Amino acid sequence: MNPLNWSFPIAVTWLILFGIILARAGGTFLLGRLARRGIRRIERINTIMSGPKYWKAEAMIERFGAPVIAVSFLMIGVQTVLNLAAGTSGMSYRRYLPALFVGGSLWALIYSTVGLIGFKALTTAYQAEPGLTIGLGACFVFAIAGLFIGLKKKDERTEPAAHGTA
Repeated sequence: MNPLNWSFPIAVTWLILFGIILARAGGTFLLGRLARRGIRRIERINTIMSGPKYWKAEAMIERFGAPVIAVSFLMIGVQTVLNLAAGTSGMSYRRYLPALFVGGSLWALIYSTVGLIGFKALTTAYQAEPGLTIGLGACFVFAIAGLFIGLKKKDERTEPAAHGTA
């Protein structure tokens, strides 16, 4: 069931993707809640989770977690971890569910419109010119890697100077 082959209107595609993200992210949150109950049975972990530092961390997640959850749906690679963390930290349903609905709505909108169009464009380009498509893709990957390496080296050069002046 490849979404690229769906012939549904965008609204129906959005509804399907929205249902998928609600089930996936909501399920991950619930797994976190269940894990929380299970790990609290371990005495040492329960001691840590009953301490004031942990309570403070949970209070911060309760207060600021909803916007983080909503925005996480716009970032690749962190949705699952943050939804699991929201569950294991005990984030309330009252704060989690609105964040899930807002973030999930945006995710479904992006993937049902721009995301699928982009995938279709790549598929069409690959079918027309596979070598050129792969070559341009490799150049893009190398450019991004170079950017990250360059930024990391810049940080490494500025770090010792910042620590040496203190």
